[in-house]
Amino acid sequence: MLQFHPPGFGQQAIATSLGAMIYYTQVGAPWLSSSELPRLVFLHCFGGGASAYEWSKVYPAFANEYRILAADLIGWGESAHPVPEYQIADYLTTITEFLQTCHPPVKVVASSLTAALIIRLAIQRPELFQSLFLICPSGFDDFGEGIGRRLPLQLISTPFIDRLIYAVGAENELSVRNFLQQFLFAKPERVTPEMVAAYLASAQKPNAEYAALAFLKAALYFDLALYVPQLTVPTVILWGEQAQFTKIDLGRRLAKLNPRSIIAFEAIAHAGVLPHLETPEIAIGLLQKYLSVIS
Repeated sequence: MLQFHPPGFGQQAIATSLGAMIYYTQVGAPWLSSSELPRLVFLHCFGGGASAYEWSKVYPAFANEYRILAADLIGWGESAHPVPEYQIADYLTTITEFLQTCHPPVKVVASSLTAALIIRLAIQRPELFQSLFLICPSGFDDFGEGIGRRLPLQLISTPFIDRLIYAVGAENELSVRNFLQQFLFAKPERVTPEMVAAYLASAQKPNAEYAALAFLKAALYFDLALYVPQLTVPTVILWGEQAQFTKIDLGRRLAKLNPRSIIAFEAIAHAGVLPHLETPEIAIGLLQKYLSVIS
């Protein structure tokens, strides 16, 4: 999926306990050598077709000041696609293994459920983190108020039926475009053919359905509100005002649980749950603002 990333960035890999984890970083012109630069990690959210492409409109803006490390999580994008029943522990473990290769402590930018997992990791392993910049962090069962499954568990757990649901819902251009326009973006006209192609390419990888179905079945959900008060790493939260499923009021409730560590909460107008893909110029500006404030 390198074709969907900016010029001068290439793929590299680290070995995790569940297979190779691919990440994107500067490898050539127009970027200077980045080996001595501080690290800035970008981690994408979950959902059919997700990958590091999600951050590709944002991370080049920081490539002269940081070594960019934008990863495909295990089960997504170009990373290994093992076929276990994915559990929260799988992602806590493999993300930790990745961060340990990034010369910690590092600054981490993450979104949605992955951002919620990063909060849990920052509580368990605070020495890995310098600061957190999180977009719409949610465990999808926050305050015990689950967003609910869009399909009955029995249906999406039935062999062959689950695969059919994934094929219809994530492996064709029409469904990918509809998902982005109707559920992830505030303004459908902002969805571009390139975005659809990138999400479709990730969704069509062999065994890509396993991680996506684990998310759809709610196997990875948890109550983030139980963890936020324990966070000690300096954190900034950005939230799209028109985010679906995880509404901005949820974000404000979570932020109020720990005003000592969550030093800022910014609403992004006219954006959904992926403001960094929908309005990257706003996300860049806010990240620049807070990256310079939090050392």
